Amino acid sequence: MAANDNSFDYIIVGAGSAGCVLANRLSADPNVTVALVEAGPTDRGFPQKFLIDTPAGILSVIGNPRYNWSYVYETSAALGNHPVLCPRGRVLGGTSAINGMVYIRGNRRDYESWVAKGADGWSYDDVLRYFKKSENYQRGASDYHGVGGELDVQDQRDPNPVGRIAIEAATQLQHRRTDDFNGAEQDGFGFWQVTQKRGARASTARAFLDPARTRRNLTVITDALTERVDLDGKRAVGITVRRKDGGPAILKAKREVIVSGGAINSPQILLLSGIGPAADLQALGISVKHDLAGVGENLHDHQGIFMTWSSPDSRLYGLSSKAWPWMASAPHKYLLQRMGPWTSNTCEAGGFVRSLPGLEQPDLQLFFFPQFMNQPRHLFPRGHGFSWHASLLQPKSRGKLSLKSTRADERPRLDSGFLTHDDDLQGLIRGFKEIRRIVEAPAMEKYVTAEIDPGPRVQSDDQIADFIRKNLGTTYHPAGTCKMGKDAMAVVDPQLRVHGLERLRVVDASIMPQVISGNTNAPTIMIAERGADFIKAAWAH
Repeated sequence: MAANDNSFDYIIVGAGSAGCVLANRLSADPNVTVALVEAGPTDRGFPQKFLIDTPAGILSVIGNPRYNWSYVYETSAALGNHPVLCPRGRVLGGTSAINGMVYIRGNRRDYESWVAKGADGWSYDDVLRYFKKSENYQRGASDYHGVGGELDVQDQRDPNPVGRIAIEAATQLQHRRTDDFNGAEQDGFGFWQVTQKRGARASTARAFLDPARTRRNLTVITDALTERVDLDGKRAVGITVRRKDGGPAILKAKREVIVSGGAINSPQILLLSGIGPAADLQALGISVKHDLAGVGENLHDHQGIFMTWSSPDSRLYGLSSKAWPWMASAPHKYLLQRMGPWTSNTCEAGGFVRSLPGLEQPDLQLFFFPQFMNQPRHLFPRGHGFSWHASLLQPKSRGKLSLKSTRADERPRLDSGFLTHDDDLQGLIRGFKEIRRIVEAPAMEKYVTAEIDPGPRVQSDDQIADFIRKNLGTTYHPAGTCKMGKDAMAVVDPQLRVHGLERLRVVDASIMPQVISGNTNAPTIMIAERGADFIKAAWAH
């Protein structure tokens, strides 16, 4: 970068699910300059482009530290002190480049609860048009869906046939069948719709950034780790980055710095910049630029648990002599027709459940995987079976993100706080039992050989609780660490401006006061769409 090329109107930190959307929307104005800064590599080289674009490539990229920050939640003695993985994308497209591609907006009541927590203007009716703005919905426009947007939302092209049996089993228990989890009602079971285009992954880099790359006013910088936001008093004036191709570099922002690093990186960057709880910063020797108590607080995720069964059906994804014919044909089927198992997002079907009478909305999301999920995720599983995952949608447990050191390249401490509220454990016990009920339904009878994890020995509530504690994971949806609101622990206001500072915003899943009920990628894109409009309105002349 030349010395006179380091000044931009807008600097966006993080080229993930939010950052790529912001880069597209802000650079659409040819009168402004935009820098998009990503710590990870480009998504366009080989082999990353092929692995990312191919949906089943998730098995290779999600465990690869070249494309994944590989964060880990710390747990407690009550959970056996076992680490819980928290993969986050470290590549153009961010986590949208390594996720399961499930398109879920959340429940209407999620957004009403945001408003009740001080997020004025974020009701479901307020945000629906932003979801529709981004969307290019395969089935056409409706009251709930849009067409013509950058993000393709499509039905899965070739899901595993056993998924249909799993859905049928759920309906035998009087769960409703649904073909749209983002319509009038969220409840029910069906195949997830996915962010794919003709059988290929539609990451935000592919959907939003690629169409904007030729704009002369947009500069995309990869392999550049942001070390801090630079402040002049209480005003953000730029960032300091460490680039792979050289030493530190200073980028200047003439208008705003927008931090879009996600629920882990965004609070980390603020803390490294001296923005956060004063006592915590002083303990590390960081100069306090702005005392803001809530940075890193309110960390939470969709806690969850896997259960697995073996099956005699060799159509389920796995390695065996019976599976060789379809495995051998899979590459040709995908490359020539965009069909077959390589189009799989691995978690193909599932549903939303209210596990207690009187609940106003689902409290559990259940995922069906047509393969074993008790083997390392980067390997194709050996043998045939299926898995279910129970995900707790409105967790009450809270943790905290904090720095271990002043180094930007050292992972922050993620104190999970998982299962510190007993309601969370009870909810997962109910999810465990509901999954067993579905698998024991008549439709599944000939597809089950044996329960593998946890096995039939686990029956009582105490035994189930013990299994959950020792095997707890998450659905990889961290949120809330720079929450939006007006209370003393809020980090940003409803326009996503950092409280008490000028020209600095946070725009990503970290601003969620409460994680939404479902996969977080689509809501993060919506947050970025709204953030872009807030920014443009603030600078309109």
